[in-house]
Amino acid sequence: MKTKLFAALSPLALLAASCHATAAGDSSAPAPSVGQAFAVKSLATLDEPWAMALLPGGTSALITEKAGKIWLVDLINGAKVPVGGAPTVDYGGQGGLGDVALAPDFATSKVIYLTWVEAGPRDTRGAVLGRATLDPAAPQPGLEGLTMIWRQSPKVTGRGHFSHRIAFSPDGKFLFLSSGERQKFTPAQDLSNNLGKVLRLNRDGTPAAGNPFEARGGTAREIWSYGHRNLLGLQFDAAGQLWDLEHGPAGGDELNLVKPGQNYGWPLVSDGDHYDGKAIPRNKTRPDLAQPAISWNPVIAPGDFIFYSGRMWPEWKGHALIAALGSEGLVRVRIDGEKGIEEARYPLGARIREIREAPDGALLLLEDGEGGRLLRLTRK
Repeated sequence: MKTKLFAALSPLALLAASCHATAAGDSSAPAPSVGQAFAVKSLATLDEPWAMALLPGGTSALITEKAGKIWLVDLINGAKVPVGGAPTVDYGGQGGLGDVALAPDFATSKVIYLTWVEAGPRDTRGAVLGRATLDPAAPQPGLEGLTMIWRQSPKVTGRGHFSHRIAFSPDGKFLFLSSGERQKFTPAQDLSNNLGKVLRLNRDGTPAAGNPFEARGGTAREIWSYGHRNLLGLQFDAAGQLWDLEHGPAGGDELNLVKPGQNYGWPLVSDGDHYDGKAIPRNKTRPDLAQPAISWNPVIAPGDFIFYSGRMWPEWKGHALIAALGSEGLVRVRIDGEKGIEEARYPLGARIREIREAPDGALLLLEDGEGGRLLRLTRK
């Protein structure tokens, strides 16, 4: 069933939207327009969907649910087929089954990658990365030969900030992985562990040669950048540059251009403060640290994001389209060199966890939480 989202907002609603428009540290950011009309089709309903990977041809997708299920979903009629062989996950809080990504040579290798949370000793846990083969055309599709190839280290207590997003380099040789600091703050600045980092790995999960800290040995050989908090988006743009999207504390969500060896500041600086109100020095007080392309205060609480191709909305070509949990819709950011400029917000009335682009330029979204819908957005 198709519905419409219209640009009819009351003056009060427009004022409320503009109150959330200013990017922290960038007072010149324009107030976003709101209420862009989309044609919206609901394709399927899932429970706590987290990630989505489109299969070749773009007519079906693999979708993970946080509690541990994987579905093969028809993007034409919404039919769902369970995928067997999913790993056992440590489910709770922000933890469970996470990202899913196709190997760059999936068409021939049938290899997919998954992230999930596993339990450790003494009430600890951590994210892991695994790979398996999958034949989506099989009568009863299932993962074959699932092998764990990477772990967060060390495992720690708590159930937050796993991050575990996957991105392949444009040449297909390397796997980049986000690893959150697990709400423990200081590990993000410590190069002896892989928490609070962006990692550059070979496709078998081993550290890639030429990483900036490989001379230190050990876990440091994995690290591409550090000083990150909770990175729920990791994407390459059309120019081959890597960007991350991460949650700040009470304020300070960030979009970052990720460069090798750079320190992104957490928990030394942020454009937000601690939840108990304790102040954190702002990013601009430390010009020696990497600065965000754009930050938000109040937060948008981002899910994932994409760089849009421009197929259906040519005027958005190259823009970052962000699935927003907190602001319940999409946030569109124009990239100007190494800076981001918020252009618009599109309220959808639900927390949006995931976004992908269909081959025709339509947008595929996953709502967050129980009963989260798979939506297809097209131009009105």
